[in-house]
Amino acid sequence: MRRVFLWAARNPWLKDRLPRLGFMRRAVRRFMPGETLEDALVAALPLQAAGIGTLYTRLGENLERAEEADEVAAHYIDAIDKIVAAGITGEVSVKPTQLGLDLDKDLCLAHLVRIARHAAAAGSYLWIDMEGSAYTDATIELYERLRATQPRTGICLQAYLRRTAADIERLRPLSPAIRLVKGAYDEKETVAYTNRRQVDANFVGLAVSFLLDGRERPIRLGLGTHDVALIEQIAAGVKAAGIGRDGFEVEMLYGIRSDQQFRLAKEGYRVQALIAYGEHWYPWYMRRLAERPANMWFALRQMLP
Repeated sequence: MRRVFLWAARNPWLKDRLPRLGFMRRAVRRFMPGETLEDALVAALPLQAAGIGTLYTRLGENLERAEEADEVAAHYIDAIDKIVAAGITGEVSVKPTQLGLDLDKDLCLAHLVRIARHAAAAGSYLWIDMEGSAYTDATIELYERLRATQPRTGICLQAYLRRTAADIERLRPLSPAIRLVKGAYDEKETVAYTNRRQVDANFVGLAVSFLLDGRERPIRLGLGTHDVALIEQIAAGVKAAGIGRDGFEVEMLYGIRSDQQFRLAKEGYRVQALIAYGEHWYPWYMRRLAERPANMWFALRQMLP
């Protein structure tokens, strides 16, 4: 089923037609409160009241014109201002292909620098999201160049890629901020672990190693997973070294395991909810269904009258 959903995420015919169906639009509302930033900010208020921070990402990828990248950059600048004006503690996360990576690396970097400067001036942070493995090298290179002048920036890395341990070691001199996720793209077995147990073990090993190695440095780690058992396993693995539950962040998607988000926040974990919004939600939603079978059953229930 995972491969079916990942295939569906790439299929242009389905991408054009499925979002028009009522049950699809009902189902996606579990994972995103609406298509506008204003919808996302309204959803953030009760989370903030419970001590849960928020990350914001406007859905979309692989732009074809430089003017589109200019518009996306301007949107994120405006979004940072609106987050601050709403009195919300929030950060933004952007895909490099939203900012023209396919067109011009220097153009993409210039947009990243501009957004990062604005975020830093607002006391916030900019995260670079990670896309398929074809973009890994270019994305890491962008982050190295960005982090050299903009310290309030982080990058997403994927635990299912066999190369990720080496990538973390490569970034080590930067004392990086890393959001570690399992990975949600359709990758070859030579590139990525395809066995769930292998992915989980690598996720835990990478997280624990990164935290222990960074005890004396200003690193930042976000655990992008809804697997509470893994989160608690990582917390136990670093406790003896004096790293408490507030020594890293738990980052879950809006609407997924909300009960656990509130519970973890009450128990002293630093929790953030990633709130996605925008019109181009179909590929993102298909990858969310591929990540977790429980999401699929929820979507199927929306087909019922």
